[in-house]
Amino acid sequence: INVESEFAAMSVAIGASAAGARTYTATASQGLLFMVEAVYNAAGLGLPIVMTVANRAIGAPINIWNDHTDAMSQRDCGWIQLFAETNQEALDLHIQAFRLAEELSLPVMVCMDGFILTHAYERMDVPEQALVDAYLPPYEPRQVLDPREPVSIGAMVGPEAFTEVRYLAHAKQMSAIERIPQLAQEFRAVFGRDSGGLVRGYRLEDAETVVVALGSVLGTIKDTVDEMRDRGVKIGVLGITSFRPFPLAAVRAALAGAKRFVVLEKSLAVGIGGIVATNVRLALDGLALKGYTIVAGLGGRAITRASLHRVFAEAIADRLEAVHFLDLQRERVARVLEREEAVRRSGPIAEGILKDLGTVASRIG
Repeated sequence: INVESEFAAMSVAIGASAAGARTYTATASQGLLFMVEAVYNAAGLGLPIVMTVANRAIGAPINIWNDHTDAMSQRDCGWIQLFAETNQEALDLHIQAFRLAEELSLPVMVCMDGFILTHAYERMDVPEQALVDAYLPPYEPRQVLDPREPVSIGAMVGPEAFTEVRYLAHAKQMSAIERIPQLAQEFRAVFGRDSGGLVRGYRLEDAETVVVALGSVLGTIKDTVDEMRDRGVKIGVLGITSFRPFPLAAVRAALAGAKRFVVLEKSLAVGIGGIVATNVRLALDGLALKGYTIVAGLGGRAITRASLHRVFAEAIADRLEAVHFLDLQRERVARVLEREEAVRRSGPIAEGILKDLGTVASRIG
């Protein structure tokens, strides 16, 4: 169905799902923000909508490239969030997402990195319809608007019941902690490959340092870890597939034997630092692990193996700052801050950086 805006898209999806249709849509970046009110309504109504989020940065300034800011902004809206490492996993997660959403009557976001995955050409195994049908049964909605049995949905709920309603939404999300790995196992039995689950470890045996991340950057991290392992460094990787619900027990079990963890995340909680790292630290409450947050890839900036080698070595030596911005050009930032102090009308922050780069003309300094 063609609509006039992202808000309308989610509104139509809500109507279609409430009427008993298997429902899907997709969005990214500012489009996700535009539909936020309806995104919360879809979760609150318990409608099993599946939505692709092609992860991209949020403005201002305008940026169309990849990071995880859009999905992270909606981490607490009530949708299940699954992050794909590859395009094959993205395809597989969509099949699993419909099964999960329809069993629990909860909406699911399948998050895949914008441009890095969405605009990539690679070989994929597209399953036959018969296999998909064997895994995903015909849709039987748990709730449906039927003119023969009219009911209201989304009615006003006062203080006497609102806490219980929100708790039920939380309980349904937490039930997905058990169902997500079960569905991944069933998927493996039908399709013959591993996709999905809560978390996925890589070279964690005897790892003293574990790098935690989501999405396509896991491929680059694994290559870097392989090279470090060849030199005898005891380092491993933990990829998180299910960010909501967050798999506290699985993360704790995977990291319990390490000496330190490094969370590399493509988003930033302005004013505090890491978003994923905060959840990881909650999982490790009471364990004596050193932890570091690396904010990387914002606005599509490349994350290279050379930079990862450098920053991982700093973490292993316990010389890394608690929140580290990968490849941050500190000199440029310092010069812009100096200009802002010297000139009252110094212009937007982004303009200051671009002036320092020479991208736009400057009459300051």
